[in-house]
Order: sequence, then structure tokens, then C-alpha cells
Amino acid sequence: MLRAIAIALGVGSLANGTRNSHALRTLGRATIVRSKSERKNLQDRISGEEMERIDSHHHFWQYSAENYPWISESMSQLRRDFLGRHLAVETTTSQISSVISVQARQSIEETNWLLAQSVGCDWIRGVVGWLPLAASNVCDEMETLREQPKLCGLRHVVQDELDDGFLARSDFNRGISAMKDYGWTYDILIYGRQLPFAIPFVDRHPDQMFVLDHIAKPTIQPDCFDEFWSIQLKELAKRSNVACKFSGVVTEIRAHGWQLHQIQPYWDTALEAFGTDRLMFGSDWPVCLLKTSYADWVASVSSLTSQLSQAEQENFWSKNAIRAYRLK
Repeated sequence: MLRAIAIALGVGSLANGTRNSHALRTLGRATIVRSKSERKNLQDRISGEEMERIDSHHHFWQYSAENYPWISESMSQLRRDFLGRHLAVETTTSQISSVISVQARQSIEETNWLLAQSVGCDWIRGVVGWLPLAASNVCDEMETLREQPKLCGLRHVVQDELDDGFLARSDFNRGISAMKDYGWTYDILIYGRQLPFAIPFVDRHPDQMFVLDHIAKPTIQPDCFDEFWSIQLKELAKRSNVACKFSGVVTEIRAHGWQLHQIQPYWDTALEAFGTDRLMFGSDWPVCLLKTSYADWVASVSSLTSQLSQAEQENFWSKNAIRAYRLK
């Protein structure tokens, strides 16, 4: 299947069966694959298990400073195009079966562009787009996308809203209420400090499915655990209609480098809060490249999940995403 993806997207070296020889480093307490032969053994073992693995959170873009002003000068490695042919190299090497594309620009134009990328591409299982949920004509906009089979969710960049009470706005909540008629999931993108506002927001919509992005972006200090985030995350997780992505974690580390032991307590907390039936894998590629490679992130999370049972790993790597987004 992965070789077919490479052929379809024109990644010649992968289509011919060769592998990226990029070595993985040792991160913290966990020993990650380092040599080419060790890497191949890991790939063979994963392939032998025949376990589907979905990346529930990545982005595509055709870069321009005008369209992506949030990509600052300090993020120079992100100031270029990131498209399907680029991601195919990463997913094939890391044995990721399929992906969910998530909006990175708050425009209907980008939502339509992402949906166009998914047409005829089984590798892209779903798209989480953007619509003006607070607009008075949002239902009209939703109707234009009703027949899009790959549209599985919507997201608003609440983390950048200056008003901490944004999630309580009546116009925004009216848009959220309309989503259930279309079977779409809503992705919650917030910082840890905004979790107390997300809890009553979710409570207003008991019939709506939510997915919390990036475990709500805790503040990860080298020698200080984010206790406020932990308490609030566990409270939000009591709502059974909320799932969570273990993604975008390394970019929240307030240090130049990182080691696996720094994110271990955040993995433990998220796993305890959401369990193995509501936590899912995401890469946040290409944003993750600010701190780590795609392969290193997949290998690191594989190490974290290695103590789970086969059934629990299947939930985390694919089934939870399939359920949360009602993927076909």
C-alpha cells in the first residue's frame, strides 16, 4: 500500500522500494533506532504486524508571506511549499498508512484547495477545513460543502483570539450547533491556559464530537511540570464526546533541544485522561520540523506506545481517528 502511495505521488526512490537512510537519535530514556539495519528491522516488524497507522494532523501549503503571516522569520524552515509529494516521503519511510489534512489558513479558499488535493487520493482520508463559524451566513457556506465526502471536520484558530471569552460567543456557538447536521467534528485549537473556557464550551454541545489538538499545548519547561494544564485537561476529558491528538508537543518545549523524558509526563497525563480509546497520533508536520524530523517524532511516539497492548495500539494509531472523524 505504501509503495503504491509513493508511485501515485511520484516519489521515485520510494516507489522503487528504496528507503530514506536518515538515522534516528537516542531521545531521553527511550532508545530510538539509530542504524540503517535497525531502522529496517523496525519497519519490517511494523509491516509484519499489519497495523494501520493514521497521521491525524498535518498541513499542506503553498507558501507566501501574505497568506501565512503566522510563519515568522524565526520559522525560516517553514517558509516554502509543503505538498503531498513531500509528505509521501516521510509517511512511506515511517510506515504511516494515511493522513488527515488540517487547515493552516482561515479561508474558504484554502479549505477548497485542501479538498481538491484529496480528490482521487485514498491516502488522504479526510480534511479538517475552516468556515466562518461566527458569520450569519455560515449555514449557507456549510451547504456548499455538504457533498464533499472527504470533509470530516472544521477548525478555528482560537489560540490566536485575543478575547479569552471567544468560545462563549453566541454567534460562534450558533455555528458549532449547526455542524452536527453535517456529521462534522470540531477541532479545538487552544493553549493550556484556555482550557477552563473550553470546558463550558463543550458542555453547550453534548451531541457534537470534538477533537482537542496538540493536547491543548501545555507549557513544557525543562524542570517544571505544567500542573494547571494537567488538572484542566483531566476535567475536559471527563466529557466522552472529546477525543485528543498527541501531536504538536515538542514545539511547546521551552528549551533549545529536547529529549523524550521531557514529554513522557505529558504523554502519561494525556493517556490517563483520555484512555486508549480517545487518544490518537498526529505529527503536526511540517510545523514539527521546528523541533524534530517526521521520522524522529513517529519513532518517539512508537516508543511511548510500546507498552500498550496490540488492541490499544491499534486504537491509538488508527481506530480512534476513524471513529472521531467518521472516516470512510
